Amino acid sequence: MRRHRYDNDTTVISPQGRIFQVEYAMEAVKKGEATVGLKNKDFTVLASLYEPSAEGTMQRKIMPVSSQLGISFAGVAPDAKTLFRHMLTETFTYRVSYIGKIPVDRLMINLGKKVQAQTNRYDRRPFGAGLLVAGYDEQGSHLFQVMPSATVIKCLATAIGSRSQIARDYLEHHMQHFEGCSKDDLICHGIRAIRGPLGIEQKLNIQVAIVGKDVEFKVFGEKETEKYLQMASQSADGADL
Repeated sequence: MRRHRYDNDTTVISPQGRIFQVEYAMEAVKKGEATVGLKNKDFTVLASLYEPSAEGTMQRKIMPVSSQLGISFAGVAPDAKTLFRHMLTETFTYRVSYIGKIPVDRLMINLGKKVQAQTNRYDRRPFGAGLLVAGYDEQGSHLFQVMPSATVIKCLATAIGSRSQIARDYLEHHMQHFEGCSKDDLICHGIRAIRGPLGIEQKLNIQVAIVGKDVEFKVFGEKETEKYLQMASQSADGADL
């Protein structure tokens, strides 16, 4: 059977058991600018590539949801912003109802339901964006990966987006060192991982954010990012990258 007979909506499954609309949404994530997340027991770091706009301004790839939580994304920006607004609403509603900060695990359960609902109706399409969610609460630091298929995974380190396999290889190779890392070292590991898909010579347009113990979610400015880029120019072993 031809594919186009089964790819008009998300409620029709092909004879091979595939839902093509979900696969198309996953491809949109793969074509987005790479973003990396990694954590230890005290901190979670996000690092994301971005393309400057025609005016030379920065297009936000990392967005704070609250003082304890933020996201980065790869894929279709309007879809990512829709999920971002949903998270803002969930966070605000919980704060008003319970006079406290929403547990990160609970927020991720609600977000997973939101994403999964898009795959169950013929009049909707899956979100074409993948998210990395960094948070910190009473249970410690958190890193979640959320994909258009409604897969929500709790991670120690991960990467999504274009050529992200290179970044994942770096993270897998160095993951055993993250738990003992200081905040600065963890940030440098994130930058080294995100640098991999670009190559050493190419200019690095990057956003970096951190959240953790006694550290509210913060997206670094240009000067602070440049400082960490220089720190990350040497490998953990002291050798040049």
